[in-house]
Amino acid sequence: MDRQINIGTRASPLALAQTTMIREELQAAHGWDDDTIRAHELITRGDAILDKPLAEIGGKGLFTQELEDGLRDGELDLAVHSLKDLPTEDAAGLTLAAICPREDVRDVFVPREGLRFDAALLTAEGLSALPQGAKIGTASLRRRAQLLRARPDLQISSLRGNVGTRLVKIISEGLDGTILAMAGLNRLAMMPHGAVPLDPDLVIPAAGQGALAVQCRANDDEMRGWLAALECAETRARVTAERHFLNALDGSCRTPIAALAQIGDDGQLSLHGRLLSDDGDDWAEARQTAPLADAAALGVALADQLKAEKPHLVARG
Repeated sequence: MDRQINIGTRASPLALAQTTMIREELQAAHGWDDDTIRAHELITRGDAILDKPLAEIGGKGLFTQELEDGLRDGELDLAVHSLKDLPTEDAAGLTLAAICPREDVRDVFVPREGLRFDAALLTAEGLSALPQGAKIGTASLRRRAQLLRARPDLQISSLRGNVGTRLVKIISEGLDGTILAMAGLNRLAMMPHGAVPLDPDLVIPAAGQGALAVQCRANDDEMRGWLAALECAETRARVTAERHFLNALDGSCRTPIAALAQIGDDGQLSLHGRLLSDDGDDWAEARQTAPLADAAALGVALADQLKAEKPHLVARG
């Protein structure tokens, strides 16, 4: 191997852990030495601005623009992303060369220490086990809307930052708990005591949640060939359906949209999508099934169904 490979990553602990995973998997797949891949940490605008909701400062591209710029100008050869952070349309000149096997897709309720509730009831019956008027921290419109759909009495407080920061803020900001992605907690090996996974029918995940994408220049055939070793065809089919659903409805951070595609025992792809008002009071959801090869069309078809049912909920921002 006579090529130095530069991999770009956000500087958060989770992003660094995910980048290390990809680096090690590439080295193992191709027998490369440890010094073949050099990691470069970048601070994105989304990481730097933590006092405003994402929708107010530009949406999902806030976590990817600096990495994509590095790919285009040749300073980077590949970049690792949490797929749910990526805009739904490919960036000019770049491609998602590998979608890696998916982690657990579920959201997790993380309570403050000492909060009394029946964890089994929380899992079995939704959020009814939480105290009346419980204060939950999240900056996600998707999570906020679905929490309020189930429990309109909950108080939702904006909470941003990396995983560790949000866990600390549960106490410092007087919260009863927060909602985090299980995938991130698993990859960081920091699942808090008392954390409860939420039924994905109650709180449907974000499109692409739990999946990692590796991006490179579209014309870098050598890199695309190497990254093919990390590809998971089933994960790509699932997230393709979810991302086409999201894109057909809105595709930004301004509308609460949730989607989860799963592969059944019959090999068919089943997509469950939900579209909500900001307060969760108005919503629509549906399921459709299709062959894996029709993943993109499945996402668009389900979005069209919800748009026809609740057109006033679409693209409100």
